[in-house]
Amino acid sequence: MADLSLARLATNFGQFLKFGIVGGSGTLVNLLVVFLSKKIAWWTAGITYQDAFMNLFGSVFHIRWYHVFMTIAFIVANTWNYQINRMWTFKSVSRYSWVRGFFPFLLTGLGAFVVSQIIMTLLMNPVSPIGLPDHIFDDSTGLRTKLYWGTAISIIVAMPFNFVINKLWTFRSKPKAPVVVSDVNPR
Repeated sequence: MADLSLARLATNFGQFLKFGIVGGSGTLVNLLVVFLSKKIAWWTAGITYQDAFMNLFGSVFHIRWYHVFMTIAFIVANTWNYQINRMWTFKSVSRYSWVRGFFPFLLTGLGAFVVSQIIMTLLMNPVSPIGLPDHIFDDSTGLRTKLYWGTAISIIVAMPFNFVINKLWTFRSKPKAPVVVSDVNPR
């Protein structure tokens, strides 16, 4: 029994490492899409990532362009991650069709996305207790761009939540058909 538990632990740890590698590649995809969204918005309309995109119900709160950029990046990176996880991380799991498997992954990703949006908003807000300091992240270079650091940190914080839910729901094994034992003695 201990060998079975040790084997299960090793399998889960291996899947977690693979999920992390895929997540790392997805983070790069996400950051690339955020970067391109930021550049395209600036080049085409002079929009900065801190500009308000939409006011929330007449309040002092706004959805900012960085929320929009992160949403676009999430959709692209989530699709990327699903495909790579399906082909590599959880390839031994019996699964449904691509589309049928994608929607649980997308819903799980949306949960992690909400977590990352909350973290991102807190990191980007200058009056937040965990806000990234403007004197360090002054957008003077790519490595000092608050948007890029906030995006990366928010993805890292949301990753464990994303793994656990995907492991238990999206990529779970299909239940095996029960073995039926007959009471009839064939002679």
